[in-house]
Amino acid sequence: MSLRPGDTESIGGYALVDRLGSGGMGVVYLGRSASGRQVAVKVVHAQYALDEEFRARFRQEIAAARRVSGAFTAPVVDADPDAELPWMATLYVPGRTLAEAIQKDGPLSGRALRTLALGLVEALRDIHQAGVVHRDLKPSNVLLAEDGPRVIDFGISRAADNQTLTVTGRLIGTPPFMSPEQFAAPRDVTAASDVFSLGSLLVYAATGNRPFDGASPYLTGYQVMHEQPRLDGVSEPLRSIAERCLDKDATARPQLAELHGMLLTLPEEEDEDETSTGAWAGTAAGLPRTARPRRTRRLVIALATALAVTTLGLTTLHWLSDGGTDAGTPAASSSSSSPATALPTGWKPWRASLLTSQTGDPLDYTQSGCLAGDSTTVYCAGTGATVTALDAASGRVRWRSGTSPETSLPIGVRDGRVYTYVKPDSDDTFITRRLVALDAKTGTRLWIHPIRDDTDPVLFDGGILAMDVDATKFVAYDASGRRLWSAPIWSNLGNSCTPTALGGAPYALCTVEDDPSQGDFVLVRLDPATGAQRKVAELPTGAWPLGADKGRVLFLAPKLAPEVFGSSPDQLYTALDRVNPSTGAIERIALPAGTRGTATLVKDVIYLVRPNGTVTAFRAADGKRLWQRETDTENLSTPVFSAKFDRLYFSNQFGRLLALDRSTGAVEWRTSALANTGDSTDDTTPYVLLVKDALVAVAGDTAFSVRPR
Repeated sequence: MSLRPGDTESIGGYALVDRLGSGGMGVVYLGRSASGRQVAVKVVHAQYALDEEFRARFRQEIAAARRVSGAFTAPVVDADPDAELPWMATLYVPGRTLAEAIQKDGPLSGRALRTLALGLVEALRDIHQAGVVHRDLKPSNVLLAEDGPRVIDFGISRAADNQTLTVTGRLIGTPPFMSPEQFAAPRDVTAASDVFSLGSLLVYAATGNRPFDGASPYLTGYQVMHEQPRLDGVSEPLRSIAERCLDKDATARPQLAELHGMLLTLPEEEDEDETSTGAWAGTAAGLPRTARPRRTRRLVIALATALAVTTLGLTTLHWLSDGGTDAGTPAASSSSSSPATALPTGWKPWRASLLTSQTGDPLDYTQSGCLAGDSTTVYCAGTGATVTALDAASGRVRWRSGTSPETSLPIGVRDGRVYTYVKPDSDDTFITRRLVALDAKTGTRLWIHPIRDDTDPVLFDGGILAMDVDATKFVAYDASGRRLWSAPIWSNLGNSCTPTALGGAPYALCTVEDDPSQGDFVLVRLDPATGAQRKVAELPTGAWPLGADKGRVLFLAPKLAPEVFGSSPDQLYTALDRVNPSTGAIERIALPAGTRGTATLVKDVIYLVRPNGTVTAFRAADGKRLWQRETDTENLSTPVFSAKFDRLYFSNQFGRLLALDRSTGAVEWRTSALANTGDSTDDTTPYVLLVKDALVAVAGDTAFSVRPR
């Protein structure tokens, strides 16, 4: 990637010709000496150059790197920690990082995995013999060179990347690859800490999944200290080796000499059922190509609700780590070939508050976001108003309706009507919500019907489907509020049914017993004209409806813990079920171990978004994993897709926006957090949509709009 405006063009006698990457504390450039020698030059950000404590740490890093010399490290050739902008030059090693390779090409196996493992043990041997503990061995600090791996980065890492954390302590490391003792006694870590990190790294290299991978850095740290590693998909003998390395007791882990002997037992050949497209391919010539291989409610109710973002009141820490490539660098593109941007008439960037001083009975939902009716107006959930209509070009409030003190995303916008909820001013505890249709232009209430409190209505082609107050009937209304039909639920289904719409058709997911743990889900098809019911198929408990693809309706089969009847933003899934709605035949496709997150079907691809910022793409037709990207942006929304720009857009709870290339998952760009998004940031889910090509996003009590580029 080329230099950016404002980048220095030379330092310490080295011409800087390209950016190699950046982190929160520094930038790494490709440099060239007067003789033409290529070096990697790390330059500290100006704000940290004034920090004497940081300069001291940088001096320590330079000293440590100079002490280490070996075939599997990058030697220091020059440095000046006392310069106005401290810098260090190491021998340039061409090659991708392990993190980049796994994200693009999938896990390693066979000879490539063996070469990596043995090379890293030899690198740690040289590092430890020099009296150094690396403390930050992770995929982005391992380069895949032609002749084997190189371990880089001996101390400086991104300390400002996770803007959601505050400084109450200083820990050096990256949570998924840290050892228990780094959390418990960071000043007292020994060489055994690097062995633990190596175990985590090898599991990641072999599977593409991290053995400790919580929904946030805090939960990940808890897992590292107190829980057993997840080793799904790790075959022998690596599984037993990883278990030894990941022992919580540092003294029980193998010494490097023993570990080297154990790793010699790793096979060089590929598994017979694997095809070869490995992560080292394209990096190391001559090396083998390897395989790619809202609260918690009853589960049946949770299927129809938005997933809430869990806020954890744990001790906050300051992660001094996670370097690597600059995922936030915009990809180079030719402006002459870029498609023209279409924006609402008169559009300018805007920001609007969704908070009012009105009060009323809460709706007990925290589903934030906006829906677009046309190219002129967006209809948003808010605090103090059930629906706020905003001008899409300016953010000006057109009208507000309702007095709900909690956010509740409208059900949908169609045919000039906004469908939402209202809570009646009544002591009738059996009617807590009503379905309301509002005029999209004026906000005038057009009609109102009582509905079941804990079951959300859905729009289908031709009407809106709801449950009656007693949960004994399905009820469908047209746009005028006229009842299209009413259909009693089959007696053997009890009252545990959730309406859903798949491919525009009305369905319901029901449980035969009141307790969903006692039986599988039953998928029921409802005739859109009459409400007649037809059993389609039985699905696993907790099956998550995605939508329709190529004449099939799609569900994800979860792996649920005992006695758990609700979903989470980091739900683990084991299979993709493609159901023929005509015959009920189910094609079950096993998903890779560790598949988890909030799932969304966009066009013909399933995207799973984890709270830690990892996004994974699967092809809906056959469940093949297309790519996985660790975005380093936590608590992302579900994506919205722009066919014009072939991009996926996300927002997070602090108003950061993220754009990914749909084909590869590469980060195209990201923005900084918004200042002061409101008090509901921790209680609401972020949301993003497109109005023409303008991005409209919601974070906390704030809606805002920016260009898509």
